[in-house]
Amino acid sequence: MTVDVRADNGVAVLAALFAMLLMTAIGAALVLTTSSETIIAANFRASTEAFYAADAAVERAMVELNGIADWNAVLTGSRRCVFVDGPPGGVRTMADGSTIVLATMVNEANCGRASACTAAEMDAVTAERPWGVNNPRWQLFAYGPLAQSASSETTGSACYVVVLVADDPAENDGNPLQDGVETSNPGSGVMALRVEARGPRGARKALEATVARAAAPRLLAWRELR
Repeated sequence: MTVDVRADNGVAVLAALFAMLLMTAIGAALVLTTSSETIIAANFRASTEAFYAADAAVERAMVELNGIADWNAVLTGSRRCVFVDGPPGGVRTMADGSTIVLATMVNEANCGRASACTAAEMDAVTAERPWGVNNPRWQLFAYGPLAQSASSETTGSACYVVVLVADDPAENDGNPLQDGVETSNPGSGVMALRVEARGPRGARKALEATVARAAAPRLLAWRELR
């Protein structure tokens, strides 16, 4: 039997295999790219939703504060917003299975850890809390699914929002649980708000705002924490 070494049948098969592998690789790359872009878009949407949920919670808290004559009751934690989803204890479970512990959020704001804070730890001077005895002592004011807020019934938001309140650290009276009595006090009639919104896909946004008492509370300043 004579073999024709010039025959190119084997080369054609190899070329076809290489072409098939190339097309498979291109197809897989396109699928991966499309999937990644879908995930990125979903994460961006969740993050944006959380941002606007936090902003809406600020507005909701301001409306409630407008109807409270004694802000000292708010600063001590004895007066809360009507927008709450029950007692503050226990664990809240999100739609995606993640959980929220309100006490942990309060402690993290006050001393940067999950467990209860001592007075000395809350008064400690740090980069984040440089006011010493005038450091904010955050208290729960409002908390619950944003969709259950009276002003947001039709939003359909999946975010859970938490509003903490504290005395404005610009005060110099050394009592973070009482609003400044003297009108000359720079923090008199001013309150700090710390709002956090958590949503699906691990979305999390936090804002801090400063509001002042007038004919109606007005927003003085705000910043995004994360």
